[in-house]
Amino acid sequence: MNNFFTLFLQKIIDLDILHYQKDFIDFLESKKWVNEPRNLYEPIDYIIKLGGKRMRPILTLMAADIFSGGYEKAMPAALAVEVFHNFTLIHDDIMDDAPLRRGKETVHEKWDINTGILSGDAMLILAYQYFENYEPKVFQKLAQLFSKTALEVCDGQQLDVDFETRNDVTINEYINMIRLKTSVLVAAALKMGAIVAETSDENASLIYNFGLNLGLAFQLQDDYLDAFGDPKTFGKQIGGDIIENKKTFLYLKALEVANKVDSEKLKYFFNQKLQDNSLKITEVKRIFELNDIPLLIKDEIEIYTEKAFSTLSCMNISQESKDGLKKFGLWLMNRSV
Repeated sequence: MNNFFTLFLQKIIDLDILHYQKDFIDFLESKKWVNEPRNLYEPIDYIIKLGGKRMRPILTLMAADIFSGGYEKAMPAALAVEVFHNFTLIHDDIMDDAPLRRGKETVHEKWDINTGILSGDAMLILAYQYFENYEPKVFQKLAQLFSKTALEVCDGQQLDVDFETRNDVTINEYINMIRLKTSVLVAAALKMGAIVAETSDENASLIYNFGLNLGLAFQLQDDYLDAFGDPKTFGKQIGGDIIENKKTFLYLKALEVANKVDSEKLKYFFNQKLQDNSLKITEVKRIFELNDIPLLIKDEIEIYTEKAFSTLSCMNISQESKDGLKKFGLWLMNRSV
């Protein structure tokens, strides 16, 4: 795809989702985040206002619109998804000792670890409260899905931590971990929109599966960008996964295809915690490139993207709506590298 066509496609897709994004941001900004005690709520205000594409709440609004012809009633559910997502970011950054989030100081760096933990806990409770805007039948379905998803995200986070000290992690185990840690929230965001719209259980399940596979593609791309992205557009520290010895698809695939010398070098580097990681990042990326790992992960991203798109044909919605979901998938996967 040439650069001109890529930019042209991007503009079309941006216009299609702009109204969801704008209306959600207006709704988000209408909320008062800072209350007393300020040291609890100011970090919440800070992380919420750091920005981002607001991809997950947009999915909730889009699904509600597709299945009911309107999305305003899905705003509280969308906000719950966004608040919960940002709660996970605060705690993830603490666990990873990450200095940057979206190009700015992380909450625990700007305040301290205890503040980050407590403010994150408060965000989890706030997220649940937004479901109180719905009638009992819808509230129950939303709360059940949210509880299931929140616990799965914790499962995924623990597996991620466990993998750091394991030397026998398989690619299948890794895919399962990112499914739990990342993809289930993308899937739940879509299904919440379907629940608010009160569509059929079949449609709700299909849109969930669409999100699950798109979420896997998104996380695999995030792995790629962590090593090979542009720090100006990626918004996080390049090489963070390498520094933290994360057994990502890049690392696991390299062990699978590399020769013994490169494999041993990788294992050596991924058993080190260093003060200066510049050499480690350079050498690991060199081994990745030498073994065509960037190309192999792009192939894997394409597989899960196509799996997501294949579910659309079974959905009982208009072709225009199917095209809209596919456009969103293309927009989501067209992040700057």
